[in-house]
Amino acid sequence: MDNQFQFVLRSRREIKKMRAAGLIVWQAHQAGAKLIRPGVTTAEIDVAYVETFRNYDAKPLFLNYGGTGSRPPFPAVTCISTNEEVVHGIPGSRKLVDGDIVSVDTGCKISGWCGDAAVTHPVGNISDENKRLLKSTHETLDLAIRLMGECSKWSEVAKEMQGHVENAGFSVVREMVGHGIGQELHEPPQVPNYFSESNADGDFELKPGVVLAVEPMVNAGTRHLEEGDDGWTITTSDRKPSAHFEHTIAITADGPMRLTGPPTDEELELVPEEFRDSNQWVNW
Repeated sequence: MDNQFQFVLRSRREIKKMRAAGLIVWQAHQAGAKLIRPGVTTAEIDVAYVETFRNYDAKPLFLNYGGTGSRPPFPAVTCISTNEEVVHGIPGSRKLVDGDIVSVDTGCKISGWCGDAAVTHPVGNISDENKRLLKSTHETLDLAIRLMGECSKWSEVAKEMQGHVENAGFSVVREMVGHGIGQELHEPPQVPNYFSESNADGDFELKPGVVLAVEPMVNAGTRHLEEGDDGWTITTSDRKPSAHFEHTIAITADGPMRLTGPPTDEELELVPEEFRDSNQWVNW
């Protein structure tokens, strides 16, 4: 395989450090999920993430990210995107209403290592079509994680992800992709959720030590996107809804590991008591 880039394979010790960041991200998502209901503003949801990261003295990875030319640095700890917003929505005064779907994406860094994850929530009673969209996107992430332990190259995984989405009648976002992650939020390689000959040169092997942020973004209608006036929010060009699920995944000798997944039995004492009841978890 002729790679056009180099990326670092992580040791067991480094993956363990990334798990510490990932578990904090998981807790932040649990805290945020408790607030999601009609009438709550997206800014109020962001506060739950701010407080969780502050409790651990973890650095929010999205706050003040980027900023080039006329686009300002990102002003919040989370990206919160509703309905036709695909990613990079800015939390604010918008109140959630019954029938919305809302995607929350966040990441943090602690002791020099990063974790990044996203989940799309239903708000109240959502349409059957939106239920199907969330289910298909969630299944696509689960499929990718399973195949990371079975396939030898990422392109094999990406083809299956794309097929699963398109067989459901939805479309895969192509302009934005997953990424490597470690000591920085965005590291090589790029991790597309689809396959074409144009990205075949960026294919890479799947083996122990590879750590990726895998994040299918799935649109109910067209795959084409538009950028909002704020310079950050990305929407579907046909204004149909979009869903987004993401985990930070490490490939280990024992198979893929969700570094931003829930605590194991051995890790339960590491999280506050309010998050120890698995019946109350938001799972993705």
